[in-house]
Amino acid sequence: MKKINMVDLNGQYRKIRWQVNREIKKVINTSSFVNGPIVKEFQNNLQEYLGVKHVIPCANGTDALQIALMALNLERGDEVITTNFSFASTIEVILLLGLKPVVIDIDPRTFNINPDLIKHKISNKTKAIIPVHLFGQSCRMEEILEIANKNNLQVIEDNAQALGSKYKFSNSQKQMSGTIGDIATTSFYPTKNLGCYGDGGAILTNSDNLAYKMRGIVNHGMYERYYHDEIGVNSRLDSIQAAILNVKLKYLDKYNNRRQEAALLYNSAFQNIQQIEVPFIESDSDSHVYHQYTLKIKNGKRDKLVDHLSKKNIPFGIFYPLGFHEQKAYKQDFSSDIDFPVTNNVKNQVISLPMHTELTKKQIKFISNTIISFFE
Repeated sequence: MKKINMVDLNGQYRKIRWQVNREIKKVINTSSFVNGPIVKEFQNNLQEYLGVKHVIPCANGTDALQIALMALNLERGDEVITTNFSFASTIEVILLLGLKPVVIDIDPRTFNINPDLIKHKISNKTKAIIPVHLFGQSCRMEEILEIANKNNLQVIEDNAQALGSKYKFSNSQKQMSGTIGDIATTSFYPTKNLGCYGDGGAILTNSDNLAYKMRGIVNHGMYERYYHDEIGVNSRLDSIQAAILNVKLKYLDKYNNRRQEAALLYNSAFQNIQQIEVPFIESDSDSHVYHQYTLKIKNGKRDKLVDHLSKKNIPFGIFYPLGFHEQKAYKQDFSSDIDFPVTNNVKNQVISLPMHTELTKKQIKFISNTIISFFE
């Protein structure tokens, strides 16, 4: 059995390298390295795939979040509601722009922001909500949109981990995550379901006005060269990364299907182990694309399982060991742990197993059996 990796980017690359190498060579031959025609081509292809009106490529997912907030014309001290359990980018950009983060505890089943708690945190300073589609599953967007519409709030979907997932509304209609709110952002970091070979990101919207503003912001606030109409940033997706993404976009559904198949094998293996809680699916199977396959380990045995896996050379991830309210950089913005009982519990239970497109049945069986043996 070949070595088990948390993510196998090299194995994935080997299957498509002739296409990737050909497209990279084209970019080098044209020497159009920044904002070249391939960036526009990828932009159009992603728009078509998602069914969204505008895709604005940028340098990374963190920039995408910052640019999205900049486009809303918020004032210092305005409040932005978001989750307490996510990667730092989500809260980081709020603070960098002089805004106030108001973090909400999570749903213990999905790890996503709990919409039932949002309405209690809205004040006259609240201007936006950032739901994060964590680990590959869409948040409860219908409820979030209802709250936002009632309170005249903007919704920015952080879709960095869930590109290709579909949200099902109560009327059974489905919509791609990242196309539901006013704006959405995504990341093309190499380990993402759609990842490049460096940094990359994009902002998504169906609003012509917001798209126009954000296209200026990503390019130093310019709509005409050397005429700066906005305070902007330098955040552009380079042509080589766009070329790679343009190839991999054709395989995204296949890649996501592979992840879903691997998740089903894991689920089947763990179904009779009472101390293990497998990922909860809020809706249909296509609502979760398993950027991470994350278990909850009960009875305080997570850390001992970590030791067991380490001894067997099986990689794993703990995403995330602390809520935002405990992080040194942010905790001064929060008064106590009282508001975050679920986060405080979940952070000690979660463990993510290897999940990628190149996982074999043999590897999944070995990983599963190793975990099951720990509980026997």
